[in-house]
Amino acid sequence: MRALWTGVLAALTGVAPAQSLYFPPSGPSWETMDPVATLNWCPDRVAELQQFLGEKDTKGFIILKDGRIAVEWYFGTFTGDSLWYWASAGKTMTAVLTGLARQEGLLDIDEPSHHYLGTGWSSCTGQEEEAITIRHHLTMTTGLDDQYAQDPDCTDPACLACLAEPGTRWAYHNAAYTLLETVVSTAAGVPINMYFQTRLGSRIGATGLYLPLGYNRVFFSRTRDMARFGLLVLAEGIWNADTIFTDTAYFRQMVRRSQDLNPSYGYLWWLNGQGTYMLPGLPFQIPGNLIAQAPEDLVAGLGKNDQKVYVVPSEGMVVVRLGETAGGVNPTLSGFDNQLWERIMALPCASATEPLADQGGWKVSPNPASTGWILEGGADPVSWTLTDLHGRQVRKGHDRWLDATLLGEGMYFLRISAPGRKPATLRLVRSGTEE
Repeated sequence: MRALWTGVLAALTGVAPAQSLYFPPSGPSWETMDPVATLNWCPDRVAELQQFLGEKDTKGFIILKDGRIAVEWYFGTFTGDSLWYWASAGKTMTAVLTGLARQEGLLDIDEPSHHYLGTGWSSCTGQEEEAITIRHHLTMTTGLDDQYAQDPDCTDPACLACLAEPGTRWAYHNAAYTLLETVVSTAAGVPINMYFQTRLGSRIGATGLYLPLGYNRVFFSRTRDMARFGLLVLAEGIWNADTIFTDTAYFRQMVRRSQDLNPSYGYLWWLNGQGTYMLPGLPFQIPGNLIAQAPEDLVAGLGKNDQKVYVVPSEGMVVVRLGETAGGVNPTLSGFDNQLWERIMALPCASATEPLADQGGWKVSPNPASTGWILEGGADPVSWTLTDLHGRQVRKGHDRWLDATLLGEGMYFLRISAPGRKPATLRLVRSGTEE
């Protein structure tokens, strides 16, 4: 049923004008779309979602579809200019900045972190410190004790004791993560906020800054700044004509499984659809997907008190939520994630047959796919072109089998034409594994 619904929703939403992603210019201008008229979302379900968010103490909420704003709501006295903290959702920003520093040749993630933190940054032996690499900080596998009794966020050397060999234990550890900001700023030779603004913020039109809160350094921004960041990740590190992430290997590793201890964790990004996951403070794997109600290709930044940035390539969607806790205090995942995605997935009005009718009867399977897609429906002769998410043609043909083996992972748009039928556009996702 999940696979059927995902295919139906992809067929429905893939129509909206989608030859390439839209990127907003710097400043307040940002194209919007009417979710009822364009996406066929039911007005009562949209209203129900808005009410639900208000009841859950949300402050700012945005849904982007192919880069355009489909929904943007603010609650109470909070406005589009209000600043709010990302909490641990901001770990994703640090992961991106670490990748940009690697791209510039400023650091190597497989070198010991003490090259930038200095010898003696922990209470481990010199040999133990030598074994802890930047990659271990990115993947939460440093082997450091994450249960320091006085303050688990403490980054003083006395608080950082080696508990296991690096790479053999996954534990969600704020202190080990926080040190990455020192690694990046030391490698770059500038403060972390300056590095963010010059390498990333100014290029995507976003503002924001890291502020010290106790031992932690927490990223603050406006809601739209978080949405811009999510759009950059949806576009695989490209912003309009500006290729910000040329290090595609790091980018793909960042949003893929980084180790087998917790399959649902990349480089500080949470991953859906992995079949099993671990959570902070629980030293065992939990069967199932991280967010059962969400699309399987979702990647996310999940922060304390339900700060969220979700990126869903198969739907061309970015979802941002900032606010107070939606119920309970959880460092990352909470019950709110499933509650929210159950409502988002229920937004379309169409029945299971209507989306295919809107597309002239065309559909593709499987989607996502690793080796290729089968084009079904319609009638021969058929002609199609395949473009990437920036509108560049990568293939064209007439066959019903679309080979994907030579394509890079990511999102593509299939434009189909056949005599006597109106043109149709379907969204395809090339993944590393067949769904």
